[in-house]
Amino acid sequence: MGRAFEYRKASKLKRWGHMARTFTKIGKQIAIAVKAGGPEPENNPTLRAIIANAKRENMPKDNIERAIKNAMGKDQSEYKSMTYEGYGPHGIAVFVDTLTDNPTRTVGDVRSVFNKFNGNLGTMGSLAFLFEHKSVFSFKKKDGVDMDELILELIDYGVEDEFDEDEEEGTITIYGDPKSFSEIQKHLEESGFDVVGAEFTYIPNDLKDVTPEQRETIDKMVERLEEFDDVQTVYTNMKPE
Repeated sequence: MGRAFEYRKASKLKRWGHMARTFTKIGKQIAIAVKAGGPEPENNPTLRAIIANAKRENMPKDNIERAIKNAMGKDQSEYKSMTYEGYGPHGIAVFVDTLTDNPTRTVGDVRSVFNKFNGNLGTMGSLAFLFEHKSVFSFKKKDGVDMDELILELIDYGVEDEFDEDEEEGTITIYGDPKSFSEIQKHLEESGFDVVGAEFTYIPNDLKDVTPEQRETIDKMVERLEEFDDVQTVYTNMKPE
């Protein structure tokens, strides 16, 4: 089992935060997608991908439709994608992905958590060398599909030859170049695959061992960060259990 596969599998199994916060975060993603590409999912591949993620998180249909409607309002705030990175306790790298309409507020919230846990918030891009940015697609497995052939078709889009299969869920997950997100999504949809998840992720290049006590502290820091509505996802290079 490779480093990336080990990390991804553990990350998939462990989730932080309450359902209400998850829905709030998805609502922000919907707002950005609607403003960028319109409210019609059939004409907006990014919105289609977010809706698929929302359904996977059991977000009610009414909530999704309300988020789309609200995003069309003239008084809606403009959200920006901001990332914050630094070192948490015990030298663990921490990457915080946010969507915010007030960067001053968000950076203050993030910095307060780093300070509380004796961490050090760095400058944007300072830890980029420690993580690989990837696009991630999960889709329902189809009978008779040759995965080697499918990967070969997608290799021009930077899709990895290593993929994850969840037999219980009946899904396949592939990883590719984030710049080719739309092209990968289009190919899967045109090939008749039921895409149930499409997003971006950061995978650490070097996983660090920690003691159980250290893991408990780092987990608390992650949980505290993800309590903020502006925070979408928190990534670390802590080795999974």
